[in-house]
Amino acid sequence: MKSVNKGPMESFSPEETYDIGRRLGQLAEPGDIVTLSGDLGTGKTVFAKGFAEGLGIADDVTSPTFTIIKEYTDGRIPLAHFDAYRIADPDEMYAIGYEDYLSGDFVCLIEWPEMIEELIPGDAIGVRLEKDLEKGFDYRRIILDRG
Repeated sequence: MKSVNKGPMESFSPEETYDIGRRLGQLAEPGDIVTLSGDLGTGKTVFAKGFAEGLGIADDVTSPTFTIIKEYTDGRIPLAHFDAYRIADPDEMYAIGYEDYLSGDFVCLIEWPEMIEELIPGDAIGVRLEKDLEKGFDYRRIILDRG
């Protein structure tokens, strides 16, 4: 995703959050690693669904909270969607083959990257979703950061 700029974007609805994810997915290239941070209920899964659509994935994308990883291979680039929320020890990621997904064939989307911070490559694209209730219940600030 060479053309991704740092900085904040604003979303005032789940549909806008989805669309921002979709546009980022359209820019994705094999080997990209995108991390999704934010409190519970900030829209990480909504963003992930849009991101997958941007990759051309038609499957219903759900958070892999209990399975840790879900693969979607029907798009223009295969997606490995991780949820590290329940990871107690980063070595658990190696046990599920985490390194294999970083080989360059997949785009990796990692929710809760702070749980496995030491395993995230330095060139990953960080996406942080934040609420600001003063701007409305559905308002989200979406901040992109590269590296």
